[in-house]
Amino acid sequence: MPSLKELSKKKELLSGGQRLCAGCGASIIVRQVLMAAEDPLVISCATGCLEVATTIYPFSAWRTPGIHCAFENSASTLSGVEAAYRSLKRQGRLDKTIKFIAFGGDGGTYDIGLQALSGALERGHNFLYVCYDNEAYMNTGIQRSSATPEGAATTTSPVGKVIPEGKQRPRKDLTQIVVAHNSPYVAQANPAYYNDLIKKVQKALNTEGPTFINILSPCPRGWRYESSQSIQIAKLATLTGFWPLYEVENGKYRITYLPRKRRPFREWLESQGRFKHLLSEKNKGIVERLEREVEEKEKKLLALAGEAPSSV
Repeated sequence: MPSLKELSKKKELLSGGQRLCAGCGASIIVRQVLMAAEDPLVISCATGCLEVATTIYPFSAWRTPGIHCAFENSASTLSGVEAAYRSLKRQGRLDKTIKFIAFGGDGGTYDIGLQALSGALERGHNFLYVCYDNEAYMNTGIQRSSATPEGAATTTSPVGKVIPEGKQRPRKDLTQIVVAHNSPYVAQANPAYYNDLIKKVQKALNTEGPTFINILSPCPRGWRYESSQSIQIAKLATLTGFWPLYEVENGKYRITYLPRKRRPFREWLESQGRFKHLLSEKNKGIVERLEREVEEKEKKLLALAGEAPSSV
């Protein structure tokens, strides 16, 4: 992998001046993903925070060919482009190497776009799908998605007398759903660990077939924290076990970063206003249960990777 100094000399493929919020994880993620690419790119971007803030007509912050898709079809749109590219190469009308990256938020990936993503994975298109997961429908008012963690307060899972804990259901494990499609390369990444993220993008782009990276995308507005703290919050997600960093290459699991000593899960909850209600004495049992669930998931993942669990 190129050094940080070498990477810093590369031309930025997402320009400044776009209208994403201060501290938004999506712009940090896209810059890192595009920085990792070594070949010309074509991107697709589903409707969502990233798209509406970077392609305000008649302007675009993207310095790559790009397609604005509907909310649900970033994967299927790019599938068609990639299929046309392969056809042109077979006909001898194109000999240039081009790589394809689809972007979608959790709403456009976990939920509305899941069918399109599943179909593209099953058909075996040669492209990378990146989900920037900010864990709710942030663009339309912070409504819960199936990526929203259990216990989080959103505008459609509000905290009140009847439901004191916020969202009542666990989040969907989309990464494992993609693994079940037998994709050749699947990973979870975190912008706080840029070297790990860039390595995974480079590996995905150099793997034949459909690849997928799920990337945690901190959101100051929806998660309720100071915008200057995005990278610290993202790092805490991995240090507490909430967002493990791993990859699955041809069915083989590998943990790419394992904290020497896992931090208490409660620190993750304390870092964000969306979980403030869980810290009350009456919700103590909920926090303890969520902590146990994180520990159990960590044990299962480590077993799949053939590693020993970290201590708390």
